[in-house]
Amino acid sequence: MTTHHQSTDDVPAMPASPVREARARNVGGGVALLLGLLGFLVGGGGVAAGIVAGGPGGVAVAVVGGLLALVSVFCMAGLNMVAPGEARVVQLFGRYVGTVREDGLRWVNPLTERTKVSTRVRNHETAALKVNDAYGNPIELAAVVVWHVEDTAKASFAVDDFVEFVATQADSAVRHIALEYPYDAHDEDELSLRSNAEEITEKLSAELSARVEAAGVRIVESRFTHLAYAPEIASAMLQRQQAGAVVAARRLIVDGAVGMVEAALARLTQQDVVELDEERKAAMVSNLMVVLCGDRAPQPVINTGSLYQ
Repeated sequence: MTTHHQSTDDVPAMPASPVREARARNVGGGVALLLGLLGFLVGGGGVAAGIVAGGPGGVAVAVVGGLLALVSVFCMAGLNMVAPGEARVVQLFGRYVGTVREDGLRWVNPLTERTKVSTRVRNHETAALKVNDAYGNPIELAAVVVWHVEDTAKASFAVDDFVEFVATQADSAVRHIALEYPYDAHDEDELSLRSNAEEITEKLSAELSARVEAAGVRIVESRFTHLAYAPEIASAMLQRQQAGAVVAARRLIVDGAVGMVEAALARLTQQDVVELDEERKAAMVSNLMVVLCGDRAPQPVINTGSLYQ
């Protein structure tokens, strides 16, 4: 009987994120930096000129110059260095207004709060988890998950810590997959962790994607890095695997020997080499099967009598 598992059926329904990523309004930081420096220099020059001039007019010029310099410095506070593989989540008085993904020097509203979020590809390797497989056998397994942030707004506001969230969900998904499938399947048509690693890891990736989608994370790939029986049953399971291998090898040898005997009898009959009655055929089949299926080299016996003695 073939067993089909739908791992994602047991994934809890995650709450919808209150926000989705949008592009924040920003301009090139080079122009903003140039204008800010120019305003600061002009304002500083005005302050110096006002002090030199003196009098009411000089005071007014100095005040205007000082205000211009302060405004220029304040506006330059909106400059941000955005490196490749990074983004800036922009908030204005607690409200999300967008994300800056363009790399380089960018300028946004200086009143906003900007939080750096890495969008680079990351690896998370789970510890070697000890769980029971579908047959109840204790096994150890670990996996590595490749992921990156796809929606910076969800990653920032849907969960407290998206890195910790991915780590926890990865451990949970690995445990769930281990409970769904056996280490070694008794039925050839049943999926197992050892024999169907590609199919199982695809299901692991699908389940992980469903679990972390609410956090704006995309799963690139997941792979098992460690898979073994627990030490307390490893020796017993090794004996079982060895016995299964011996049975499979003997079955293959017997199948091949039967084919060779059939071919030998058919060729002897076709070429009329010797006339064999049923008793002689049975004796030849017995001898050939012993020779072909034995695990030791046969010892020749010279028969000086007839076939019936």
